[in-house]
Amino acid sequence: MIFKIIGMIIIAYLLGSIPTGLWIGKYIYHKDIRKLGSGNIGTTNTFRTLGFKAGVVVLIIDVLKGTLAASQPYFLGVSGTVNPLLIGLFASLGHTASIFDNFQGGKAVATSAGILLAYNPLLFLIACLIFIAVLCLTSMVSMASMIGISAIFVIALFIHDWILSIVAGILTAIVVYRHVSNIQRILSGKESMVSFGLGYYLRQKKHK
Repeated sequence: MIFKIIGMIIIAYLLGSIPTGLWIGKYIYHKDIRKLGSGNIGTTNTFRTLGFKAGVVVLIIDVLKGTLAASQPYFLGVSGTVNPLLIGLFASLGHTASIFDNFQGGKAVATSAGILLAYNPLLFLIACLIFIAVLCLTSMVSMASMIGISAIFVIALFIHDWILSIVAGILTAIVVYRHVSNIQRILSGKESMVSFGLGYYLRQKKHK
């Protein structure tokens, strides 16, 4: 069993480490996404710098990285012994510290969502709805990301799912830490916004 666990951890980390936005930008668009926009290799910066199609592809693949990683205990028939969340966690760690990108990486939001999809599809749907609601209210992907993952942590505590609470707590800390610069811009009123939602409307109205 110990070798299975080690194997699953390694695979999860390697899956998470795949720098989707970086590779798509480099090999398909011939652009280094690290030198464009915010410099982040995740979904949001991909949408912003490479366009809608590239953004959708990166989003799907980054979610699937977490889903496949966390699904390993199910595939191997050991989910009763090894909690999928604990394996999936290493995919998010890989995403933020990729072995293929000098241990740099993204903010782990999409990959963390993928882990939740494998573990509890209903909670995944709830997280998506919270994300969309906050995005429509604030027009800020960063705000929606932080509130979405934090909400799952609170829900996990409420339903007494302690493993999910621990993993969601760790991921919340990672996501918030990776968004420190965003938080500073939010507080100063300079955070980037998507071109829809209440926040965008109010900012446009203010500057007229």
